[in-house]
Amino acid sequence: MSETTTATTGTEKQPSKVRTALSGTAGITFLSIVMALVIGAFFIAFSDPTVQETTGYFFAAPLETISAAWTAVMEAYKALLTGMIFDPAKLSTEGLIGALKPLSETITMATPLILAGLSVALAFRAGLFNIGAEGQIILGAIFASYIGFAFDLPWIIHLPFAVLGAIVGGAVWGGIAGFLKAKTGAHEVITTIMLNWIAIYLVAWLLTKPAFLREGRQDPISPPVNPSAEYPTFIDDWRMHAGILVALLCAAGVAWLLDKSTLGFQFRAVGSNASAARTAGMNVSRMYLLVMLIAGGLAGLAGSAQVLGTEKSLTGGVSAGIGFDAITVALLGRANPWGVVAAGLLFGGLRAGGLNMQTQTGTPIDIVLVIQALIVLFIAAPPLVRSVFRLPETGGAGFMQTAKGWNA
Repeated sequence: MSETTTATTGTEKQPSKVRTALSGTAGITFLSIVMALVIGAFFIAFSDPTVQETTGYFFAAPLETISAAWTAVMEAYKALLTGMIFDPAKLSTEGLIGALKPLSETITMATPLILAGLSVALAFRAGLFNIGAEGQIILGAIFASYIGFAFDLPWIIHLPFAVLGAIVGGAVWGGIAGFLKAKTGAHEVITTIMLNWIAIYLVAWLLTKPAFLREGRQDPISPPVNPSAEYPTFIDDWRMHAGILVALLCAAGVAWLLDKSTLGFQFRAVGSNASAARTAGMNVSRMYLLVMLIAGGLAGLAGSAQVLGTEKSLTGGVSAGIGFDAITVALLGRANPWGVVAAGLLFGGLRAGGLNMQTQTGTPIDIVLVIQALIVLFIAAPPLVRSVFRLPETGGAGFMQTAKGWNA
């Protein structure tokens, strides 16, 4: 009798452990992605012309509608996956390099997302909402591109000089918001949003001036950066460049800063409770300024990835909305540096795969944006995910305790 009870108890404990694990941070993130893909499948099905046609006689032949919907969803997600990671159709004609080109595109698109996501995540950990990554990317791109095309230097000097320029440009733009927060109490959300618009109009104005306008062109585009200032690529046919190594080094650096350094401890203390940190003798205003300088520099590096690696010139759309997507990446990564790397790769893959999905199946790329938005929605509402899957509460305060920029 006791052996039976023990066996029964043992079999009952295992599901409980799994459900508890799924209720944690990683589990909620995973389930949020699954829910977003499931709901996205309905949007894919309803937007498919064949499915729309078969729904006209659904009650006469329901299986035909279901089959058409299943085919549409599977083909769309297959195209999304092959556009993200690996395209076996190219294996026989272009070899392994060609088949892995989708992965290189994913990494290329993820590189600036990771850097900008680290910028937003670092500010989150210090209790600030850095909504200004977009403007900081633009300033970093302006500085990096100008150094890239205006100077003719050896590669070993030119590339580091241009990258340093990107860091300085982004840091200056982030530092303005940090200074205003520290000295006047001006809300960083408001100031960074306004600085975004200033940066957008600033780059538009600069691209009308002879110093930034490409010779013989009337459209707003700068001269191409010199090859000595470009991030080196790994394979000639790929756009993936050494900027990804910079992004990974920055992730390691931010992780060390937050977890191992005294300054990082002060950032986290201020983010958890600024009043308590001030009482403990920390200079809260100084922390606000420093964190925004570092965050701005990281976002500036994202700008360098654009102009020194991917686009290789400055345009009015150089930021490409990366600064706003970075907020999503930081949220999905739970403001953890390595979580941001994973989230950046996911969203880079969705960007690359979304284009392939649209090309191969005609599925609107806007559905990928819907999936991204749903992921963030579910991650921001863990109780909703737990209730859908009937998971136990973990008792954690949740991610949003790390971001009190709304003076919570």
